Amino acid sequence: MNYSIDLQSARLLLTTTSLMTDEAFAFIHSQCAFEGKLQNESLDEWQAQSFELAFVAARLGAASSLLSSALVSSGKISTEEKRVEANEGAANALRARVALTNVVRTLSSILGILAAQAESLGLARERIFAFWQGEEFSQLEARYAGPKPLAALGEELIASGVTRLDPGLSEEQALMRATFERFTQDVVAPRAEEIHRQDLDIPEEIISAAAQLGCFGTCIPERFGGLQSDDKPDSLSMIIVTEELSRGSLGAAGSLITRPEIAARALLAGGTAEQQQNWLPRLAAGETLCAISITEPNTGSDVASVSLRATRCEGGWRLNGGKTWCTFAGRSQLLVVLARTDPDSSLGYRGLSLFLVEKPVRAGHTFEIDNAAGGSLSGRAIATLGYRGMHSFELAFDDYFVPDANLVGGEGGLGKGFYATMAGFAGGRIQTAARASGVMQAAFEAAADYSKQRSTFGKTLAEYQLTQIKIAEMFLTISASRQFSYEVAELMDKGEGQMEASLVKLFSCRAAEQLTREAMQIHGGMGYAEEVAVSRYFVDARVLSIFEGAEEVLALKVVARSLIERAGRRGER
Repeated sequence: MNYSIDLQSARLLLTTTSLMTDEAFAFIHSQCAFEGKLQNESLDEWQAQSFELAFVAARLGAASSLLSSALVSSGKISTEEKRVEANEGAANALRARVALTNVVRTLSSILGILAAQAESLGLARERIFAFWQGEEFSQLEARYAGPKPLAALGEELIASGVTRLDPGLSEEQALMRATFERFTQDVVAPRAEEIHRQDLDIPEEIISAAAQLGCFGTCIPERFGGLQSDDKPDSLSMIIVTEELSRGSLGAAGSLITRPEIAARALLAGGTAEQQQNWLPRLAAGETLCAISITEPNTGSDVASVSLRATRCEGGWRLNGGKTWCTFAGRSQLLVVLARTDPDSSLGYRGLSLFLVEKPVRAGHTFEIDNAAGGSLSGRAIATLGYRGMHSFELAFDDYFVPDANLVGGEGGLGKGFYATMAGFAGGRIQTAARASGVMQAAFEAAADYSKQRSTFGKTLAEYQLTQIKIAEMFLTISASRQFSYEVAELMDKGEGQMEASLVKLFSCRAAEQLTREAMQIHGGMGYAEEVAVSRYFVDARVLSIFEGAEEVLALKVVARSLIERAGRRGER
């Protein structure tokens, strides 16, 4: 089969749908802008449409990434009977089928959404239906996305044992992936269930072994003892490591990198040379473990409303107030804390500064610390459905002293804490997408294996059409998530992709919830049993859409607003 022609057709269909989506964003801009500037009150009246369109944009981005990778490899598809090309040709042919199937199924769903809300989005329903029911779309849908071709894809995946598309990694990246895959299998997996079921701290054996492999330095430049080249960033390596760790356990390993990654990016963006030299080598070596303390009980994702106070005193600052959802706070020796240094709340994020708060290690679910330099800090772990091992804490600061040297950026960093925080969170969001891909991979592998083992009504689950379709759909989702995160990583390494990092998080985290649900469903009653790992994947996946920016805030305040503004600027030209 000549996939190249179908891939080109799919690209045109994807482009047309993207243009219609842009028109919808432009229409919202026309309804919410005054003198070219978006009005928050007007935008709030369009939350439902904006939220839906943000996810449409995320799904389009994922489908486009997977299609682009297939287009690149399409010229390598073997059409001749040459043994030397057979394996590569088969791999590229599979990538093409997966990309085409994913595009058609994605667009069919999106076109349904646009058609249902056409009038409220300024679109002509007749135009949408004419495109949707056109010959080109119908042919691709029949060829790739109907029940029979989808079931055939699932049957092939189950029979072959293929669990992921060839990611096209460099030799060095492939070695890194293999190294952390072995680490996950040998060190993380044997303890994962115990940690989750008993809500234990991450054992020292996992932390120390991860440190020896350089796990904590994946996003820190070599000049500071990390694994990143000094010449150029390498976000893809961080994603590869994160995926493999999360495949073993989200709570016990997958999130170990997240906190030093956010802290390192914040320090590289806003820290002084002295702070970078002091802290980055310690973070890279795993000598100092850290936690990120941004969220407050009454602010959630509204970072500009942070109210924890930092008040000047002799030689430093005193912190007073509460924080919540500070993951890994007990085990960490360093808290990266966003605080209000200007009491004028009307300044919003311009009155915020970032502090490096040192503390002793405390195991368990509660702690009380009396600071020798003055003040106290207490913490209580919040009981959660999943994501156990890291523990997320409520914190209370009472006159807790922080020296001047630990104000990120020094005096020049006053009022700039928000910007350093956002620099950190951009990396955190793409890493969260990688964590989602890792959890999805584990769930998919468990479901595919179980489908071959479990028999009912005289056949294995794998022999039933519905199971085959579910397996195929899961594979499409993982492939799109992984490729999208790889593409965004390349953008970020060029100094771009801030908004795209939010898009990939939206897509991957929502997808992880759906996929782990299907994996549990394939397991039937056993999927609901705590003795089976797939139940852990399900409850772990649920947190992904909440942290590093809840999906509602991310969709409305970051993604939709950015795309509405972008569409408005195009309309003005």
